[in-house]
Amino acid sequence: MSEYKPSVINIKNLDEARKEIKKIGSDPASIEIMAEKAVLKTIKLNNIVLQDAIIIKQDMLSIGGEVAVPKNTFKLHEEKADILIIGTIKQHRELTQKLRRHYPRLKKIAEEINKFLKDVL
Repeated sequence: MSEYKPSVINIKNLDEARKEIKKIGSDPASIEIMAEKAVLKTIKLNNIVLQDAIIIKQDMLSIGGEVAVPKNTFKLHEEKADILIIGTIKQHRELTQKLRRHYPRLKKIAEEINKFLKDVL
């Protein structure tokens, strides 16, 4: 039997994250900072131009997240595809900030992700 008893806590949203962080006695001032880092979300986007998928992947990797793309994305055999953006809520929010710096189509994707995050959290 392990002395430290590792276990997985499935945190589904920010309220659960706040509760778990508070439960272990963290400084109340740090709860909001840590809560967004405790919730992992995978967001599926449909019909993304593969050129955009590559940029989204690069931007998300730069902040420690991941984007699953079709294997032929870099060959650009398909015009559009579905992608999965994998990261914490904090990383998703950082991604939207990065995407806003690009051309209009990526700015629109950033706005849709941002609105989605507000609606589901």
